[in-house]
Amino acid sequence: MIRKTNIISINSIKELPSIEQIKSIPREKTLKLVFENNVKSKREKIGENLKKELLGFQVSIHTIEPEINIVKLITDEEIISNQDFFEQCAKDYRELGKDLLFKLINKLKLKLNEDFPLDTFNVLKSGKKQIGKVENWKYFIHGFHCGFENKTTKQIIEVPLVFGLEFGDLDPYFFTKYIKSTPNYKPLPVEIYEDYADGVRINEKMIALGKFERISSNVENHFGIVVTDREKVNIKSFEELEEQYEKQNRQVENSKFNVWKFLRLKK
Repeated sequence: MIRKTNIISINSIKELPSIEQIKSIPREKTLKLVFENNVKSKREKIGENLKKELLGFQVSIHTIEPEINIVKLITDEEIISNQDFFEQCAKDYRELGKDLLFKLINKLKLKLNEDFPLDTFNVLKSGKKQIGKVENWKYFIHGFHCGFENKTTKQIIEVPLVFGLEFGDLDPYFFTKYIKSTPNYKPLPVEIYEDYADGVRINEKMIALGKFERISSNVENHFGIVVTDREKVNIKSFEELEEQYEKQNRQVENSKFNVWKFLRLKK
């Protein structure tokens, strides 16, 4: 569903809608405040104040145009009412991600580093196998993920590579994109308009409800979010893997690109 936009021209501070009026805006509408010449210079300060006052809203101060766009994000009540749906989505995400990744591993005849899958897939980056297809899915290896898109349904999913054999990390943006692109979930029981911001609120509330939980990553200072009701897998820490790597590979440390050197340089 596309939001409708309500535009208000602001010629003076007195014409600004009150906080109560803004809070009454339904989620399916965007409020656009357009600042005319007399008050253009006050736009940023007004926008910053609105961010402090409007919890549960996204306030976007345009960097070029003299405008502020305000939308109401998914509410706690909506998430609570649909917690079973989001929990099932998270379980489905985890299973589909694992299934697709192992299909790709088998097709490319890769030897998976089960402790640190990114080490396996890094060697494919910048090569012909970075992008391709497996069954009816296109894949693209990038960053800490391998993305998949179904060529028929257009369903998309990003499978994490930095949590050992745990493939259910729910990045807020990727999770909501997955939900919105999954045919079996339509029509959605609750609308998701802002992929990242709504995703953050969903994850945070589901953690508070005990349905999701945080997990640590193979990468230092990086964590993920997964569904709580799952078969737990052990995830080795950055320090554990670094120690293991140093013991096993001292003799070849300088022979080729090494992901651990790369990650240490980024610290």
